[in-house]
Amino acid sequence: MRNLIVAAIATFFVANTASAADAACETKATEKKLAGAAKNSFMKKCEKDAAVAVCDNTAAEKKLAGAAKNSFLKKCQADAQAAK
Repeated sequence: MRNLIVAAIATFFVANTASAADAACETKATEKKLAGAAKNSFMKKCEKDAAVAVCDNTAAEKKLAGAAKNSFLKKCQADAQAAK
């Protein structure tokens, strides 16, 4: 039950952060004057990097290590991709 609650909170956090990351990535792409395929590629990488950073920070806050951290990061990143 506790894992379910933690997963739900992490998913909510990642989803909210993802929309903030979208705006930040869009701003960076505009500053770089990217368009078309270059912009799409940049946006994908930028959003993935933002999701990884959020998941890493959450794992650090939870003081996870080893297999528990790896499992959490894998699920967190998968949830971030699904939230899009």
